[in-house]
Amino acid sequence: MLLFLLLWRIPVVQFDFANERYYLSETEFQLQWIHSVEKEEWLEFYERNGDMLLLTETKFKTYGAGVPSDGEIISSEDGFVHMKINRPYKEMNLTVSQNAQTTITTAKKNIPLYTYTEDYGFVTITVEYLNLWEYVRGNKL
Repeated sequence: MLLFLLLWRIPVVQFDFANERYYLSETEFQLQWIHSVEKEEWLEFYERNGDMLLLTETKFKTYGAGVPSDGEIISSEDGFVHMKINRPYKEMNLTVSQNAQTTITTAKKNIPLYTYTEDYGFVTITVEYLNLWEYVRGNKL
């Protein structure tokens, strides 16, 4: 049993701030923020897929700076433009700010990332595999 606990590895989404790491065990999450130019809410939908993060879809209200140009438009009637993306990322690097209200949303909770670092701080998001004891001892979001 002890050997099992030492060798069993759990996939998590890791949020690496300058001085602290946090872990998210959920397989899906949304990244949302207020766009700096359009001043409208943007949402990106991610899945943990093996050792990658898969951006499955994005939603926004207006076309402008940073809008993907190669996504498939999904019809909707909620006032947002929905795009199917399906783009894998090994690592995501974000600048987080109070102004943009950068937030992670899961089925269970909202996590305001801007409260975990100084204004305009950086966070690197990756998929990691932790030993069970590392996960139990670690900081969970």
